[in-house]
Amino acid sequence: MEQHAFGPLAPVSRLTLGGGGVGMLWGATTEAECIATIRHAVDAGITLLDMAPRYGDGLAETFVGKAFEGKLPDGVRVTSKCSLGNPAAADVERILRRSIGDSLARMRLSRLDLFFLHTNVVPNGHPMWAHPESSNRMTSYSRFVETVRPLFERFVAEGLIGAWGLTGIGHPDTIIQLLAETPAPAAVQCIANLLDSPGGLKFFDGSAKPREIMAAARANGVGVMGIRAVQGGALTRAIDRVLPADHPETRDHARAKGFRALCAELDADPAVLAHRYALSLDIDTVVLGVKNRAELDACVEAGKAGRLPAALIARIDASLGG
Repeated sequence: MEQHAFGPLAPVSRLTLGGGGVGMLWGATTEAECIATIRHAVDAGITLLDMAPRYGDGLAETFVGKAFEGKLPDGVRVTSKCSLGNPAAADVERILRRSIGDSLARMRLSRLDLFFLHTNVVPNGHPMWAHPESSNRMTSYSRFVETVRPLFERFVAEGLIGAWGLTGIGHPDTIIQLLAETPAPAAVQCIANLLDSPGGLKFFDGSAKPREIMAAARANGVGVMGIRAVQGGALTRAIDRVLPADHPETRDHARAKGFRALCAELDADPAVLAHRYALSLDIDTVVLGVKNRAELDACVEAGKAGRLPAALIARIDASLGG
């Protein structure tokens, strides 16, 4: 599989196996199939596994541990994340260390290659703090700069983690600002789909600005992991789980009606074309939300096909009707 530069880190495969699908978040599967999918991904040349405690309440990380029994194949690296929220400064280190320790125990490892802050970094006093889930979903800019970032740097110095990153779905202007600060993250996870949509991950008004985040990361030497290539199923033929009519993914599926019509005209699988579109953006690797080997194989084929021609990208953009 094609390898790509990844900011200041060693190159990674153009496809990354995400933990959502193998953590049983994206439709029905089994433990045996999840473990087989993880092994199959590595056999296919995928060198980065993107995990988190929230993927199935630890199931995805547990399955990584079972798949490799604590001995990752040569060249394979793992990430994990912490949904920190905005606790008191005195509690941050305990929460972060416990999260890292629990993830390592589930995966039977002694070190994370990359550790992400999984909560939204939000300016102090911003209206986003009125959201009912703000205490769990958001970390204030001041808490991050004064407490979290110095701890991340300490964890790197200790060898507990190889590097740290941000999940770039918070307040977009703040993410762009943090990418330009020193020390900068080694990597950022950024929305990478043809709708430019975070779907249900969005907690702010206005544009998510994913392509501006990509550009800021590139300008500052930060690696970019594209996430939500099929926007939680909204860019597939049909969402494979029951969602209410007003759910963001359901609304995005309706928005993509023209895209699916174009795929039918081209005799193309919408999921495959959506992944190729994501690979055509200015990112280093695309995180796959697959839950079984069949879905993985389709994505691997999309990866082999590579970037889309500019003319087809223009047709896809036009299919969305503005």
